[in-house]
This record gives sequence, C-alpha cells and structure tokens, in this order.
Amino acid sequence: MLSLAAGHTGLAYGSAFALQEQSGSGLGNAFAGGAAAAEDASTIFTNPAGMSRLTGMQAATAGSLICPSVKFSNNGSVPATFQSLGGEGGDAGGCAVVPGLYFAMPINGQWSVGLGVNAPFGLKTEYDSDWIGRFQAVKSKIETINVNPAVSFKANDMVTIGGGVNYQHLKAELTNRVNYAGAIGQAAAAAAAAGQIPAAAITPILTAYSGAQTDAKITGNDGAWGWNIGVLVNIDPQTRFGASYRSTVKYNVNGNAEFTNPGVPTLPASLAPVAGALANAVNAVLANGGINLDIKLPDTANVSIFRQLDSKWDVMADAQYTGWGTVQNLTVVRSTGSVLSNTPENFRNTWRGSVGANYHYNDQWMLRGGFAYDQSPIRDAQRTPRLPDNNRTWVSFGAQYKISPQLALDAGYTYIFVKDPNINQNAGSTSGNALLLGTYKSNVNIAAAQLTYTFK
Repeated sequence: MLSLAAGHTGLAYGSAFALQEQSGSGLGNAFAGGAAAAEDASTIFTNPAGMSRLTGMQAATAGSLICPSVKFSNNGSVPATFQSLGGEGGDAGGCAVVPGLYFAMPINGQWSVGLGVNAPFGLKTEYDSDWIGRFQAVKSKIETINVNPAVSFKANDMVTIGGGVNYQHLKAELTNRVNYAGAIGQAAAAAAAAGQIPAAAITPILTAYSGAQTDAKITGNDGAWGWNIGVLVNIDPQTRFGASYRSTVKYNVNGNAEFTNPGVPTLPASLAPVAGALANAVNAVLANGGINLDIKLPDTANVSIFRQLDSKWDVMADAQYTGWGTVQNLTVVRSTGSVLSNTPENFRNTWRGSVGANYHYNDQWMLRGGFAYDQSPIRDAQRTPRLPDNNRTWVSFGAQYKISPQLALDAGYTYIFVKDPNINQNAGSTSGNALLLGTYKSNVNIAAAQLTYTFK
C-alpha cells in the first residue's frame, strides 16, 4: 500500500527550471557575452567584477514576462485502473513575471559594491484537473528570490575580480490526483488473500468506488546560502574577456502533504463495515502530515567575450555550463521517517551557447540581436509532465533608447523553439497512475523591459 501511494504523489521537484531572464538589456542579445558585457548594474548577477566598468552610482529595475505554451497530444495512453482516460490537459503553460532590481556604486578607483535582487529559478505548469496525466501532475509552481550583495576590486587597468554571497528562498506547490479507487482495489485484494474479507465482497465494493479520486497537494519552502565570483580582463581597449561562477545551493525543504480523501460510498449494510475498514487502511497511507526533501540546485560557470568592432558594431559570445547532475534522485520523507515518494531524475550536466551583436544607430538608439542553443538536462526516460522539457533554440532582438544622459530604457523579445518532447511515463505504475504516452508541442515567448539610471 505504501509503494502505491508513493507513486501517486508524483513529485518532480527537479525539472529544468533555471531562469536566464535576469535583465532587460541582456535579453535582446540572448544573454550572449553576459560575463563580459558589463554595461549596467545587472552585471552583479552575471559577473560582479563588471561593476568596475560603471562610471558612477547606478540603479536598474527590470521585468521579464515569460509565457510558455505546453500542449500534450495523446498517442496511445492507457487509463489507470477503475478510472476513465481523461482529456489532453489543455495548455499547461502560463505567463509569469520575473523581476530584477540592481544597485551598484563605486567606492573609489578600485573598489565597487552592489546589491542584486532577482529570481534565478522558477516553474509554473497547470493542466486541466481531469486530464490523462492527472495522477502524475496537475499544478507545479516553484518560486525563488535571490538577494546578492557583491563587491569588485580593480587590481589594475587590465584585471578586475569580484564576488558576492547569495541568500535564496524557495517556495513550491505541487498538486496531482490520486487513484483512490485503485488503492481501494489493491487493499481489497490483499485483505481477501489474507482471509480478512470474503472474496465475494470485492466486486460490489470496487463498483461503488469506481472513479473515486483524491486531490493531493505538496507545499514546502526553505532558505539557503550560496556564493558567486567573477573576473573581467581587458585584453585591449576594444576587447574584454569575462568568466564567472555561481555555486550550488542546497535546500532542506520542509512542508506539508495534504489529501482530500472521499467518504465511504453507500453500500448494503453487510458490506459497509468492510468498506469502512478498507478506507481506513488507505487513508492511513494518504494522510496529511509534514514532509521533508533535500535538493541541491546546480552550479553554473560562464565564459564570455565582448568585442567592439568599430563605432557602430559590437559582437559577443558566451558558453555556460550548468551542473544539473546534482539532481539524481529525489526522496520525499514524512516527518515520521517513512518514505512518501522516491523519484529517479538522473539529470545530466548541460551546456548553453549564445552569440549576439549590437548596432549603435546613433547616440540615442542601439539595436540588439542574438541566438542561443540550450541543452535540457532531462533524459527521455525520466521526462515527466511537471515540466516536459527538451533542447531549445533562442532567437532574440531588442533595443536601447537613451531618454537622457542619465536614463536608459531597454526592451527585448525572445522566441524559444523547443524540440518536440515525447513522453512515455507511468510514474512507476500504469494501474495506479495511468500511462502517459504521446508528444508535446512547446514554445516560449519572452518580453522584457529595463530602466537604468546613472546618478550624477
């Protein structure tokens, strides 16, 4: 009974939910050259050493509107025991705003300090509550906030180093449905085999429970610490190289599991006590209570180059490594010590590459463009409906308008092509969770804006 309930919880904390979208200025270049560009205070996140390039005290506020579309197409899915198949779930994507706030200030010719507040990880998908995969996922929502004080030191005209500490807070909500009828069926078969109930009682009890489901919700939160470092090298007046690293962040998530179990259906008087005993056995497993999950979110490393070709053109490139291999197996444990869910993820480490260019049209206008290719850490065999991710290709463009010598407005747009992900997933049990078999069509639209003010 315990293993059946664990399969039903369908937790998938470890999907690919890192967010690149930390500034409005970087989006137009697909975040190419991020560790070397250092054109405004958002460099605190991409490379704190870049604060040395700012000419004065500066504040920047950014917002990115991220709108993914996630649509499943059925191709031979199998319903769970005693349940109807259900629909295809609608569009599981939904728009969300990712904020960013940055402040940087030079202390003297060598030292600068700054503070960044942003959201480095996030996820939101939500399917129709009666869809085929409802016993694996309905709603998945993960939110983070990161507070990053940083400092940079300009060793000489060529080399600057920087670093910071990061306090992150994570909040999660995951919901799905549980095949309660299937759990009753398994309990009834076990009880009959042990001679605890007559075999003749099984059919009428299962008929009465046919289609019964439970709503399950997992919520949790935690705060944790990390750090980031970077170096910026001016190779010549037109060329600079940047490298940065952000550490892993280890969470010990505490929260609650909640189940809304149905009542005992109307049955003949002779069967009601039997059904009640079976329901009590199932409800003891599907019981509300505290939970705990340990998860280590990945580290990232970037190397970037920025080159000013002439008075009109800049070009840039970036390579990013993300250590998603920290997410291999996720075990959710009740406060009693029993295992509620054990989910293999087997994430792989990934690379992201991007190139971009700026065109300085005049003193007020600058146009941007960029391309990127982004690997997914999710292996085909472990893909889940929480976030059916796959490799992605970015196409980006944007512009900067200088409203005044002190105030600049950046805007950017990105369209992300997602390679069609196939899914063949039963979360360990087709009878309990259904077999979700088919293909997703996914894409992402992103729009961002940023205001940057440089104080006199």
